[in-house]
Amino acid sequence: MKILVLGGTGAMGVDLVKILGERGENVTVTSRSERKSECNNIQYVRGDAHDRTFMQSLLCEKYDAIVDFMLYNTDEFKARRDLLLGATKQYLFLSSSRVYANSKTPITEDSPRLLDVTTDAEYLKTDQYALAKARQENLLRESGKTNWTIIRPYITYSNRRLQLGVYEKELWLYRALHDKTIVFPKAIAEKYTTMTLGKDVAWGISSLIGNENAMGQAFHITTDEAIKWDDVLTLYKRVFRDVTGKEIKVRYADDPKPIYEAMGNKYHMIYDRMFDRRFDNSKFLQAAGECNFEPPEIGLERCFREFLETPVFRVTDSSQSAAMDKLTGEMTKLSEFSGTKQKCKYLIMRYLPNHIVNYIKLILKKK
Repeated sequence: MKILVLGGTGAMGVDLVKILGERGENVTVTSRSERKSECNNIQYVRGDAHDRTFMQSLLCEKYDAIVDFMLYNTDEFKARRDLLLGATKQYLFLSSSRVYANSKTPITEDSPRLLDVTTDAEYLKTDQYALAKARQENLLRESGKTNWTIIRPYITYSNRRLQLGVYEKELWLYRALHDKTIVFPKAIAEKYTTMTLGKDVAWGISSLIGNENAMGQAFHITTDEAIKWDDVLTLYKRVFRDVTGKEIKVRYADDPKPIYEAMGNKYHMIYDRMFDRRFDNSKFLQAAGECNFEPPEIGLERCFREFLETPVFRVTDSSQSAAMDKLTGEMTKLSEFSGTKQKCKYLIMRYLPNHIVNYIKLILKKK
């Protein structure tokens, strides 16, 4: 098969490309940086998949499948939907299980979405992640075509990505390794979540490529095992202590509002991480066949240990560090940030009141 993977250098994309390569597929992967392939049947093409000219040059050819990991705003996706659907036998759109509303029962693919049931008028005015993904799903359904498959992964982990609530490892684990405090909302700690090994999700995506049962359908590819966030933190603490001999410093917060106001992640927190997230994955299993998802307690520990053996972080976002330091009363050395821009962002976020910071963000957004 001839397969195009857009944005295939992230956590799930890397695993998917490897699986497809080993399966003997002819794979083209877009990347914003220069990459060399070790496999004759995998080709990396340097370019920005957000650039329409670049995309048109790629989509002059026809593909058996396009797997799209790109993050679009709704207008951008609307402008390229027909181009993508017309260039392939099957277009696999990476949505997210964050589209689902809160549910007291295990979530199925037919469970209500936030876009369809929320009454939060201010939220609906935005194109925040969960709303944008749901609107883009609607655009596919309204296309008049059925050569699409919607994939809704939830939280995936690997030895490259280890999350704690709304925090990426670049924030919480970096702080832990530098003996700094993490403020964790009780409203998240007490909730159940579902965490699935990235390789398992990548295998799941590969099983739907070329699968007639997947056409015109949506699937969440998740384990059916749920775990409390507090138990995830307990696992991290135990492994961290075992490997480093140190403790993870955590301060539980009764009120999440000061946290999301400082961190700027209000909707992510209140419309996802503060929900119980349990999934019924029977629709996917029926379409794809048997899949042995690794239990999160086992997979998380293994991946965490692997990361701690040789910890490597992406560029630290100084604004996130500043927001957390503002909550804890701690400070981060400016030498820990690369470049003048990151240093200035830290100083502004750390020492100016939140309402002034938000005003500055609003002005910059309008420019």
